[in-house]
Amino acid sequence: MSDLISIIVPCYNEEPSLPYFYEEVCKVFSSMEQKYGVNFELLFVNDGSRDQTLSVIKRYAGSDPRVKYISFSRNFGKEGAIIAGLTHARGDYVAMMDADLQDPPSLLDEMYTAIKEEDYDCVGTRRVDRKGEPPIRSFFARCFYKLINQISKTEIVDGARDFRLMTRQMTDAILDMPEYNRFSKGIFGWVGFRTKWLEYENVERVAGDTKWSFWKLFLYSLDGIIAFSTAPLSIASVLGIICLFISVVIILIIIAKTLIWGDPVAGYPSMMCVIFFLGGLQLFSIGILGQYLAKTYLETKRRPVYIIKETNC
Repeated sequence: MSDLISIIVPCYNEEPSLPYFYEEVCKVFSSMEQKYGVNFELLFVNDGSRDQTLSVIKRYAGSDPRVKYISFSRNFGKEGAIIAGLTHARGDYVAMMDADLQDPPSLLDEMYTAIKEEDYDCVGTRRVDRKGEPPIRSFFARCFYKLINQISKTEIVDGARDFRLMTRQMTDAILDMPEYNRFSKGIFGWVGFRTKWLEYENVERVAGDTKWSFWKLFLYSLDGIIAFSTAPLSIASVLGIICLFISVVIILIIIAKTLIWGDPVAGYPSMMCVIFFLGGLQLFSIGILGQYLAKTYLETKRRPVYIIKETNC
C-alpha cells in the first residue's frame, strides 16, 4: 500500500502567498508521486484570517481532492494551528510548512528519502543564516537560542524551522502532550526520536508581510523559556543570597568607617537607594513567579487550544 504524506499548512492572512505556494507544492507532489508512488494530503489550517484566505483554500479544495481544510472560529495562533493539523492529519508521514515559501517544498523529496532509507524518525530544517532579517532581530534570536540551551535540558537547535517531516510514531508522541501553553520547537526536541537536520540559506517571503513582530517573538521566547526550564525560578534565591552578601559587606564598611575614622553615616539618600534596589529585586522575583503561576492557571482551566468553525476533513 502506498504511503500517505500529510502536509500541514497554518495560514493567517496568506491570500497573496497561496497561489504561489499551491503551484509550487503541486509540482513537488507530481514529481514524488511518479518517483515513489506516494499519495498526498494537503491540510490547510485557516487561523482566523481576515482576508480571503479561506475562500482561496475552498476553491482549491473544490477542484483537488487532496486539499483539506480546517477553519477556526477566531485567531488562536500558530501553535493552535499546528496541533489542529497534527490531530486531523491521516498520513503515515506528517510534514509542516509555511505558506509563504520560506520553507522550500523541494526539500520534501530529500526528507522522505532520509526517513525511508536512512532510518530517521524526523527530518527537520534549519537556516544557516538570517539574510533579510533586521540585525537587531537576528541578534536577539541568537541570544535566545544560546540562553535556552544553557538553562534547559531540552536541546533546541539554533535556526530550526517548524518545517519538518515526521513518522506517524513521532506525531502520535507529540499528540500525547495535551498542553495548553505550547512551544512546538521545544516539544519536538523533548519527545526525542532520531532527527536529521537539513541546512539551507534563508528564503524571503514570496508575498505578503510577516505576522511576527519583534514583540510577538519576544513573548513567544518567554513562553519557550517558561515551558522548558525552571531555572528562572531559582533567580529569586540567587538574588536573595547576593543581596544578603552585599548588605553584610556594606554594614561592615559602615561600622568600620564610623568607629575607626568617625565618618558619619549618610541618611536619606543611602536609605532611598537601598529601598528602591531591594524593592526592584522583589518585584522582579515576584514577576517571575507570576509568569509560572499564570501558565499553571491556564493549564488547570483546560480550555481547548482551538475551536473549529468549519472543515471538510
